[in-house]
Amino acid sequence: MRARSKIIFASAMAIFGTLGLFTRNIGVSSAELALCRSVLAALLVGAYMVLTRQSIDVRKIKKQLLLLALSGMVMSISWILLFEAYRYTSISVATLSYYFAPVLITVGSAVLFKERLSGRQILSFIMSTLGIVIITAAGGLEGGPSDLRGIVLGLLAAVTYAAVILLNKYITDVEGIVRTLLQFIATLIVLVPYVAFSGGLDLSVLDGVGWACLLTVGLVHTGLTYCMYFSALKDMTGQEAAILSYIDPLVAVFISAVFLHETMLPLQILGGAMVLGFTIWNELGGAKK
Repeated sequence: MRARSKIIFASAMAIFGTLGLFTRNIGVSSAELALCRSVLAALLVGAYMVLTRQSIDVRKIKKQLLLLALSGMVMSISWILLFEAYRYTSISVATLSYYFAPVLITVGSAVLFKERLSGRQILSFIMSTLGIVIITAAGGLEGGPSDLRGIVLGLLAAVTYAAVILLNKYITDVEGIVRTLLQFIATLIVLVPYVAFSGGLDLSVLDGVGWACLLTVGLVHTGLTYCMYFSALKDMTGQEAAILSYIDPLVAVFISAVFLHETMLPLQILGGAMVLGFTIWNELGGAKK
């Protein structure tokens, strides 16, 4: 069972890694894409819960409703920022910037939950931060304003994603799949009015490829993958999940180079290696403990 769960989890991370490739072919705004993603994913996760006969305990979620709504709203902002990052820089650089989030979560947990930082964690934080500085500096000096803007958007997406994870630490009585469905629904609190006031939802610009990619992002990359993620997560340790999650950025870098023929500056490769390398080193240290 545990080996099967690892395979399912690793597959989910690999699918996440191809997200940027599909979003590049969807000719709508980032907010419209996030809205469609949320609606499609909510419908699929809802259908999954019905088929697996999972119910929502209203008594449990009452106390957590505000946190669920807040985390869902922040998650929608994170999606918009990440999709915008894809538009201004390469998929690999945007994803590596986004994967600064685990470092922020470690530091945030120390501040909010008084979790003691080890020497390994402190060094990982310093070196990963230096890696991000190198990526950002290289983008600004050699990649141009567009590349720098994409990196900054990726970092802001990382900050908001870290905020979602930290908020979820306060949500203790709601099961993972139920929490995800409610958070998808909560994203609509931000996305519906934002899209309405910024020009409305116009899907007429999509061709056949655009529609196929949109449905894939909503149903596969979000709905199906979240179901895979949470069904596997319950049978794994936190360290196993943390280490396997790095399949996502590695696949994204591969996709960016091989299929999109995007290049990374040498300094950005160095910075990306530092971010991933020291964060994985930190997780391996935790696994040994």
